[in-house]
Amino acid sequence: MFGVSGSGDTSGFGGLVREPWTPPPAERPYGSYFDEIVDALYEAYPQAADAIEKVVVDRDELTLHIVREHLARVAQVLRDDPNLRFELCSSVSGVDYLGAVNRLHSVVQLTSMTYRRRVRLETAVSVDDPHLPSITPLYPTADWQERETFDMFGIVYDGHPGLTRILMPDDWDGHPQRKDYPLGGIPVQYKGATIPPPDERRAYK
Repeated sequence: MFGVSGSGDTSGFGGLVREPWTPPPAERPYGSYFDEIVDALYEAYPQAADAIEKVVVDRDELTLHIVREHLARVAQVLRDDPNLRFELCSSVSGVDYLGAVNRLHSVVQLTSMTYRRRVRLETAVSVDDPHLPSITPLYPTADWQERETFDMFGIVYDGHPGLTRILMPDDWDGHPQRKDYPLGGIPVQYKGATIPPPDERRAYK
């Protein structure tokens, strides 16, 4: 795409890095039920002012950017407070904003089955210090999702009951979904498994 050849870079971008775009902080009133969530969190958690770095409303979705030291406590308040009741953790995933200081982001999607509401918690860490508190003790559904985020992005969830790789082999080098992970040139690896030729594979009749 940019005239780069012979480098082994199969992305076509030749190392081009765009400045990561992040939505700006929202201003009150946030709209919808978002003000009620933020107000209830501030009321239930006295340290909320220190815990919330910024509130973002983008594409009609509420995101709370949380300081990592407060993540587990904020998640517990969101789950247990009767005015919030976010009982379900539907997703934990990672994002790599290559070029940012704290480029690795852990994103938690919470759902209130009681009030039919959603909120996203986003926490940023650096590659040199990628540690976050695990929310698996609060939400057992986060177990395998935190393992996948660790496997793919290298975010370390402290307190997880068994933080091991879940997709890649245990001895795999690196984290494949980071933006600076090399593309191509890596042989396919199997743990002692072989794939038979097509004419020897089991046929179903």
